[in-house]
Amino acid sequence: MPKISKKDIKNDEKKVIDQLRENSNKSINEISENLGFSRQKVWRIIKNLEKDNIIWGYGAVIDEEKIGLKYYILLLKKNLKPISSEAIENITSREIEVQINKIDCKMISSLYTHGYYDWVIFFTAPNNIQAKKVSELFINRYHEFLDGVELLETIFPAKIKGKVNPNIKKLKEIF
Repeated sequence: MPKISKKDIKNDEKKVIDQLRENSNKSINEISENLGFSRQKVWRIIKNLEKDNIIWGYGAVIDEEKIGLKYYILLLKKNLKPISSEAIENITSREIEVQINKIDCKMISSLYTHGYYDWVIFFTAPNNIQAKKVSELFINRYHEFLDGVELLETIFPAKIKGKVNPNIKKLKEIF
């Protein structure tokens, strides 16, 4: 049996990851058939990716509009004041997510970034009023560390989690 190099292993992992990005609901059999790998090899690769936290989890792409929600983006700019350990603990505890859920909104992604804005929050809300409440939660909780806040409502989600919106042709109406 030939030895497999680390480069070959990484290439095989990338191929499996690409298949899961395309559709995380694919069965191991489908992935193995698509890639020409054995079922056991695909299973082993996926288990190792999960064990190493390269794969954090799996999720569905939802048409939020069809369930009465809109996508929003909250951009937060940090000031130069150091963040207290209490605030860091608060951020990492994800407690604010519980409060967001209580006002019928859902946090989709939370990203810490390098650039003009330092923190980008993607969330869904039923309307602008609820979205502003989410914004206010962050402002009230972290006001002493914020230098700017921007709330954006998305008009049309063209691509989410690597999936092109099946209604992409509606984008023509916007332009």
